[in-house]
Amino acid sequence: MDKQEMELYCVGCGVAIQTENREKLGYAPPQALERETVICQRCHRIKHYNEASTVTLGDDDFVRILNSIGDTKSLVVQVVDIFDFNGSWLRGLPRFVGGNPILLVGNKVDLLPKNVNRNRLVNWMRKSAADLGLKPLDVVLVSARKGEGIDRLVAAMNEHRKGRDIYIVGVTNVGKSSLINRLLKQFGESEMDITTSQFPGTTLDVIEIPLDTTSSLFDTPGIVNRDQLVHKVAPQELKLIMPDKPIKPRVYQLNAEQTLFVGGLARIDFVKGERQPFVFYLSNHLNVHRTKLAKADELYAKHKGELLAPPGREAAEKIVWDTFTFKVPSGTHDIVISGLGWIALHGKGANVNVHVPKGVAVGLRHSLI
Repeated sequence: MDKQEMELYCVGCGVAIQTENREKLGYAPPQALERETVICQRCHRIKHYNEASTVTLGDDDFVRILNSIGDTKSLVVQVVDIFDFNGSWLRGLPRFVGGNPILLVGNKVDLLPKNVNRNRLVNWMRKSAADLGLKPLDVVLVSARKGEGIDRLVAAMNEHRKGRDIYIVGVTNVGKSSLINRLLKQFGESEMDITTSQFPGTTLDVIEIPLDTTSSLFDTPGIVNRDQLVHKVAPQELKLIMPDKPIKPRVYQLNAEQTLFVGGLARIDFVKGERQPFVFYLSNHLNVHRTKLAKADELYAKHKGELLAPPGREAAEKIVWDTFTFKVPSGTHDIVISGLGWIALHGKGANVNVHVPKGVAVGLRHSLI
């Protein structure tokens, strides 16, 4: 039986290959079937041109895939983005995967400032996971991009899987595929290269990678967490929002009735409280602008899409805003904007309003740093 006669799957995203319709998922030109490993046209465009077509896999498909894990005896590895812990949390995972044990992996640890205490971070993750309803077997910090923590992760997976399959799960853009590619390259399987990109939802179906004669590692599609800011911006703006280098904290000493804009993506109003520092942990590419609260509406109306960008002017005109009101207690707390970053307050309490595009989640937590 030749390749044209058997069902093929893209090694990049896991979708079934088809050669008939260029507009449908899984399309590959017939000549691509002659290659040793076959990738679909969409993965080819992501790899070579950094462009992606719209993903059409629906929420029901994601739920189906997660529920199927509950029918297996396996180790589940949940990957979260350390920089966006709350926004990248996969809600209700224990319910989906049944009694299978869960290993928690914090990726992108290289993006945090160098002075972060790793042991304290692991303890913070354990407590935060417990607050969200998950008691993981173990917590491992990694950087898929830098290769940091990979040996520790492999040791933890081997210890806890006990010969069973491994399923790697997470929301879109936490770096699952990059992590698996790092594992493959480290252990000699470089001919298998899962498609990675900045576009949410790159993996489209389950990808199976044999570990030995009786077990496999499975990469699953990223679950779309729609309250992340990354789903509210144009693809070309993702590189400005998503950090690619260690974050440089930015400190602003604010008096009450002052406002800070993060580009045109978020507005933070310090309504009431003593003078205190607001420490911003965001992509280094984003600009922060300070003004008086009384002038904030006027500044935004005049400069949105230009001085206050991203997004651009056309997209900015269409934004509908939500407002979150916080009475931040004294001590150390973070105001977290899902998919954007967080603002640390270390003062004697503050009343703060946060304005974000409608649908983006904002929350208050004990400080990460």
